[in-house]
Amino acid sequence: MAHIVVLGAGIGGIPMAYELKDIIRKKNDTITVISDKPYFQFTPSNPWVGVGWRKRKDITIEMENVFRKHKINFMSVGAKKLHPEKNQIELQDGRFVEYDCLVIATGPELAFDEIEGLGPEGFTESVCSIDHAESAHEAWEEFVQKPGPIIVGAVQGASCYGPAYEYACIMDTDLKKRKIRHKVPMTFVTAEPYIGHLGLGGVGNTKGLLEAEFRDRHINWITNAKVDKVEKGLMHVHEHDSFGKVIREHELPFDYSMMLPAFRGIPAVIGIDGLVNPRGFIIVDDFQRNPKYSNVFAVGVCIAIAPLEQTPVPTGVPKTGYMIESMVTATAHNIGDLLRGKEAGTRATWNAFCLADLGNKGVAFIAIPQNPPRNTNWASEGKWVHLAKIAFEKYFIRKIKKGQTEPFYEKSVLGLMKLNKLKKDDEV
Repeated sequence: MAHIVVLGAGIGGIPMAYELKDIIRKKNDTITVISDKPYFQFTPSNPWVGVGWRKRKDITIEMENVFRKHKINFMSVGAKKLHPEKNQIELQDGRFVEYDCLVIATGPELAFDEIEGLGPEGFTESVCSIDHAESAHEAWEEFVQKPGPIIVGAVQGASCYGPAYEYACIMDTDLKKRKIRHKVPMTFVTAEPYIGHLGLGGVGNTKGLLEAEFRDRHINWITNAKVDKVEKGLMHVHEHDSFGKVIREHELPFDYSMMLPAFRGIPAVIGIDGLVNPRGFIIVDDFQRNPKYSNVFAVGVCIAIAPLEQTPVPTGVPKTGYMIESMVTATAHNIGDLLRGKEAGTRATWNAFCLADLGNKGVAFIAIPQNPPRNTNWASEGKWVHLAKIAFEKYFIRKIKKGQTEPFYEKSVLGLMKLNKLKKDDEV
């Protein structure tokens, strides 16, 4: 009999538990999900929450009853410290949970403290969590009563850029609906070497598509940007050239700002030798398995992936939903094999797919594999992307409630490839 623990209940953790439920030995094995929150939040919808287009109730699900219905144990208590040499998780309330196999799916800790004045406890907003997005909305409602300059973007070391582009354009659309866009200068500040890089070296024509979008919306930008500190109403930014040399110092005034932070591993795993890298991300092999602790797996944003390339200002690599979905499926099969005395042998595909909503239209891209050179390297834009993301949100939340494990992202990718007459790669 094996006790399998999934640490985290987000876009990676919940599907992980569901897929394991279909693979484990029904009479012998149990699954427990541990999370620091009692609810699931559909994080891709947070930019809509920031301007009031969604409410918490629209994109969150209380999970206790859902898990109980599917015979999965659930503990809504955060992890204080992982003890992999003892196969134990120490919880914030002092309890210890023992496991035979562990899947870490926590997502990251948000490293606001690495830049003075950054984040909701400083002078900028965030849409990284539902709590932050609600706070951003409160500040937004105050801002629109007395509009002024906006700064939006992602700081050095960030590895998630899509929501910054989304939020910039969603704010632009909302301001136009309120008939006050002409009162709001907007600047996009990013560590990326160019607009549309996305931590991926660009996908298809994302550079051209997003630059054109910003020009059409009168959104200025600063790339190769390092945010040094943030004061109330003032952001200090160094702009670099392609060799990393500072070419300009900016002091940017703002009345509203949303800046995505860098990520790092959660405190419960920081500093565990052989488990994590210096940033606290979980080290995994080709089978999502930690090389030192063979009964520990990891999926999602919490895993260590080397940067795609050296950029003048540090940029990280995103882990998109499609990539996470493939990690989950591979991990479930590998754990199933181990439980039956076999060797782990399933690899995740690590492809990328994104629907980026821009308020009244959007940009979609498919990268197979995620890092170049690629077999499929495609991007497109239009109102259909906006509508597709709305439909995808409703579909994903419904499946989470029902405990279903359909390949959400893969079905979407295959559908898009068929509609756009793209060649189907063997790895999709």
